[in-house]
Amino acid sequence: MSQFANLINGEWLQGASVNKNLNPSDLSDVIGEYAQADAAQTEIAIAAAHAAFPAWSVGSIQARADALDKIGTEILARREELGALLSREEGKTLPEGIGEATRAGNIFKFFAAEALRIRGDKLASVRPGMDVEITREPLGVIGIIAPWNFPLAIPAWKIAPALAYGNTVVFKPAELVPGSGWAIAEIISRSGIPAGVFNLVMGRGSVVGQRFIDDRRVAGISFTGSVATGNRVAQGAIARMAKFQLEMGGKNPMVVLNDADLDVAVTAAVQGAFFSTGQRCTASSRLIVEKGIYPRFIEAAREQLAKVRVGHALQKETHIGPVVDQSQLDQDMSYVAIGRDEGAKLVSGGERISRETDGFFMAPALFADAHNDMRISREEIFGPVAAVIPADNYEHALQLANDTEFGLSSGICTTSLKYATHFKRHAQAGMVMVNTATAGVDYHVPFGGRKGSSYGAREQGTYAAEFYTTVKTSYTQA
Repeated sequence: MSQFANLINGEWLQGASVNKNLNPSDLSDVIGEYAQADAAQTEIAIAAAHAAFPAWSVGSIQARADALDKIGTEILARREELGALLSREEGKTLPEGIGEATRAGNIFKFFAAEALRIRGDKLASVRPGMDVEITREPLGVIGIIAPWNFPLAIPAWKIAPALAYGNTVVFKPAELVPGSGWAIAEIISRSGIPAGVFNLVMGRGSVVGQRFIDDRRVAGISFTGSVATGNRVAQGAIARMAKFQLEMGGKNPMVVLNDADLDVAVTAAVQGAFFSTGQRCTASSRLIVEKGIYPRFIEAAREQLAKVRVGHALQKETHIGPVVDQSQLDQDMSYVAIGRDEGAKLVSGGERISRETDGFFMAPALFADAHNDMRISREEIFGPVAAVIPADNYEHALQLANDTEFGLSSGICTTSLKYATHFKRHAQAGMVMVNTATAGVDYHVPFGGRKGSSYGAREQGTYAAEFYTTVKTSYTQA
């Protein structure tokens, strides 16, 4: 069985223990054993990144650009291989896995160009003879904590800008998906980036992540994951005034108005709620449907779900793969029971299903006749479970859409320019989708939300500079 080590200061080092990486489509398939770092090894990685920062931060921006471009080129050349690995360990379908690998490669190439476009300002002073210059400089060591649901794309959109702007990195992938994180690290290790600039430290969040929070040499922490863990990161970082960035949960609404194209609305709702097994922070788990189209929407959604094939992630006929692990499956099934107990009507799915291989397969659960006070309408489930909520009119639908502690993504299906325009302005979310699924974003534009979904600067695109750099104003007397 293959064993995969941590990358620390340019060397591959075994950890204090190992973690078996299982395929959720086939539990007999062990992908490999991955090193688990302890606190001492994590501190060595932080020290290596700290030592490498002075030279890297003021070094050639062309060298940064060349290295990032090389990483992106290799990821794109190996997109099918990397996509298959991702699908095998996380459970996305193979087309989704390949698509995510492509996105990761494009992200590195985007930030290769951004390394050459680090912008500043030169302004006239109010004092004669004084020169004023505003520059952006890297923070220092960045601790990156990535989730399991996008194990190539999310690390890419954190690592690439961190390196492009001159920071050094210590990266902790999620324990459930170490293979994708290790694959990125192995590609980075051959890119020409000096030893210590990038470090891979696989291990438990309570051990590795806690060192990021506690160590004063870590200047910034970029975290994507659960609300509870994000709150712990925030409390620890603010205690020592470290910069931090959080992407957490979502309870995203998809509003469907009476004038919507029914086929467009149902396709957007089913894809947004259930594809990627619903394991997306942007998934539309609240489907808020105006009463005039409500019965037709329920029936059309039920018919479309009946055609959806749940199965092994690598099989061509599969539309939706397995849930990522037993713990997540148990949580999903518990919410199905909660929905029933609360009085919502289960119109499709909601049961565990068997396939040729032993895996965590679940039929997508669609509830009707829900209301916004139910737990299935308020708490993030992070699985293939969605609730349809009736709305009296557009104003009522907008009120329901905004009635949540989260604010990541929000969608509307309508043929009315009036309502689409109003919704884009008044939806309390960081991202708004019109006549398309709430999940699915471009890699060169900002990603992030409001309220309990996000904290700090946006991720992706040119907006990434807000987190990965600090602003300096310099005055020179001529």
